[in-house]
Amino acid sequence: MMASNLPRATRALSGLAGLTVLLASLSPTALQARAHDCAEGYVYLDADRDGHRDPGEAGVAGVKVSDGVAIVETDAEGRYRLPAVDGRSRFVIKPPDHAVPMRSNGLPDYWDNLQRRPGPALKYGGVPVAGDGCRDFALWPARDGAAAPAGALDVLVFGDPQPKSRIDVDYYRRDIVEPLLAASTTPGRADAALGISLGDIVNDDLSLYPAMNAVTARMGIPWLHVPGNHDLDFDAADDAASLSTFRHHFGPDSFAWEEPQASFVVLDDVVYRPGQSPRYIGGLRESQFEFLRQYLAGARRDRLLVIAVHIPFFDPVPGQESFRRADRERLFAMLEPFAQVLLLSAHSHMQQHVWHGPDSGWHGAKPLHEYNVGATCGSFWSGVKDAQGIPDTTMRDGTPNGYARLRVPAHEPGGRPGYALRWKVARLPADSEGMTDAIALHAPKVLRRGAWPGYGLYANVFMGDAGTRVEFRIDDGEWQPMRRVLRPDPRVLAENAADDAAEALRGYDRQSDAEISSHLWRASLPTDLDAGEHRVEVRAFDRWQGEQRASTGYRLDEARP
Repeated sequence: MMASNLPRATRALSGLAGLTVLLASLSPTALQARAHDCAEGYVYLDADRDGHRDPGEAGVAGVKVSDGVAIVETDAEGRYRLPAVDGRSRFVIKPPDHAVPMRSNGLPDYWDNLQRRPGPALKYGGVPVAGDGCRDFALWPARDGAAAPAGALDVLVFGDPQPKSRIDVDYYRRDIVEPLLAASTTPGRADAALGISLGDIVNDDLSLYPAMNAVTARMGIPWLHVPGNHDLDFDAADDAASLSTFRHHFGPDSFAWEEPQASFVVLDDVVYRPGQSPRYIGGLRESQFEFLRQYLAGARRDRLLVIAVHIPFFDPVPGQESFRRADRERLFAMLEPFAQVLLLSAHSHMQQHVWHGPDSGWHGAKPLHEYNVGATCGSFWSGVKDAQGIPDTTMRDGTPNGYARLRVPAHEPGGRPGYALRWKVARLPADSEGMTDAIALHAPKVLRRGAWPGYGLYANVFMGDAGTRVEFRIDDGEWQPMRRVLRPDPRVLAENAADDAAEALRGYDRQSDAEISSHLWRASLPTDLDAGEHRVEVRAFDRWQGEQRASTGYRLDEARP
């Protein structure tokens, strides 16, 4: 062991005699314990980018390092000191102007678990005995030429990939990852700088972690993982041990990561309650509030702050607490000083925008935006398979499965932080009738000319909310308003009815039952036009992407009683 890694009391002794006296006073057992109680490490500039500290590679001062509770900064030599506590993950908070190496499995190498004594025996292994508390972290400049300005930040956001089998992992590969790579402008790398999965990386079978990670790593970008309620060790005795296997594979369950355009805070918000019903609830631990207190005190307030969790902060059923209200209000109070905050959540297998205000404990100058991201697995990889053998898996609110993109513009001094969001439908055909990445339409194919004019045209605007303007027109006529309605999407209801009527299974799992969609608009189709085909256009005004259009058609036929 290097002298700098000996206990402080040892280094304080001067001369060989003092060192001899101290060492002689320690039993072999005590010496072994001290050797495994290393509390130091270095953050250094990895000049040759080999992931190892070589002679002459300088330490980096002022870098934050944490164990999920305490946060310290490296000194002038790049050294940090943290207490060696079993069961914690140590990690560097990646500075905005630096990158971290990638591990052999494709994950960013910014963390290490400390488990010097065996943890609880768990079905999926938990955290094996590893680490002594000493860990050096490598960094290098994020861009060629440190003075080069950072452009816009593009982030891929996946909600609930959630495979329950290796077959589902293959759906994830073919439905999501391979099309992303095929559309990329950079061979072998997705067109984004960062990716994040918002929990439920798998569906309770934690043995699928390596297979899922291998597929995700093919995108060739740093990927962050949020734990979900289906990522728990359900045989753990308490909440503290419930993410042991997750941490072994993906690292800390709560951490921060900084880019020049935005700061990201990932939080485990699944509180495991074995033996209770429900056996988990949304909330935060006291140790997480301590981490947040320290991190937010020094975090940049002129850049976008993204809080990424699994369980939403809002209550889907009014009056039924799904996220502990006291924790939500406490967190929201800590976020108030920041100019712009974006909350990202998943879990619902639907898609919606929620704007928090005083009713949910937010007292900022403007509403706090939570984007509840649709599921990458859609409706749990269910529904009728297409020609490629991949299930339709439309979500219960009518949103097709896929993923979101978050774009954060380059920061300008004195400028206000901002962001743009959009949804990308998985493998959407270029000539898809009645559906785009923004809108899906439903209308009857034929009506009787002169019939009661009350038959509905429906537009599901995937990124819409109560403030979205949606209009339609017939045959290049005048644009007319559509009315937002809170009801199930008729496209999903039709699949439910087809499943009910089928004499044999239409798929491995049937389409999930339709639920009320928060982004559905309706208009009545006119029946007083000429007999024949009529073209229908719908346009929606997306707050981030601008005008979005989709089209379909219907026919008016003459009929006699």
